Amino acid sequence: MVSSNPLPEGFSEFDVFSLGCCLLVEGLLGFFLNGVTVVAFLKVRELRSPSNFLVFSLAMADMGISMNATVAAFSSFLRYWPYGSEGCQTHGFHGFLSALASIHFIAAISWDRYHQYCTRTKLQWSSTITLTVFIWLFTAFWAIMPLIGWGEYDYEPLRTCCTLDYSKGDRNYVSYLIPLAIFNMAIQVFVVMFSYKAIAQKFKKTGNPRFNPNTPLKAMLFCWGPYGILAFYAAVENASLVSPKLRMVRTTDTYLYTNTLNYNSYILKMQLI
Repeated sequence: MVSSNPLPEGFSEFDVFSLGCCLLVEGLLGFFLNGVTVVAFLKVRELRSPSNFLVFSLAMADMGISMNATVAAFSSFLRYWPYGSEGCQTHGFHGFLSALASIHFIAAISWDRYHQYCTRTKLQWSSTITLTVFIWLFTAFWAIMPLIGWGEYDYEPLRTCCTLDYSKGDRNYVSYLIPLAIFNMAIQVFVVMFSYKAIAQKFKKTGNPRFNPNTPLKAMLFCWGPYGILAFYAAVENASLVSPKLRMVRTTDTYLYTNTLNYNSYILKMQLI
């Protein structure tokens, strides 16, 4: 039964239904693909290594993003957000925590691969657990801040999901965005780029180029680049000038490329074993 709730300005019935279908497919597909990684780690004894635990942790983070997308999909079919203001804050926190953790685990895997293939240093369980706990606590800190006033979670233009509110672009938003971008994106991009370039050079010297070092970085930038561009645009210009449909397309792209990013990381891991 179609809800009688009015549609936000600029959206048609087809737009809302299409968005819901995209989010549902992306959410379920991402949950399945990441679930395969999780089950493989838990069931196959040979895969339960410290290095693979980082891949397992990445899959758990991406499963969180997929669950977040599924919730947004059902809200889109309802044409409104049925969980209230507190539900919006929870949805925003959960999605942001999962997204930041995913970015950090991508960098952690890259750092581990660098040491494994360039310095011949293998990760120990104690270091892996410490790193994993640190990542979750560190990203939880940044995801909690909007709940207590530094930054803010609010509805996306369609009002069927919630994320970091970039519409205001005020001093509070800018003061949160800049350190957030430095500590949760810029450093991670540098680590991924440096690590895989070093691995590629190592393999090239041995005459055994086994993978494309640009794939993880490209997937990472495709995943979060549109979100980052819009976030920084909102810091200097009025984000409401950007079409609401374009902002929602950016949301679906983020979910889609996050699933692609995890798949590429999984394939890369299998190639390097």
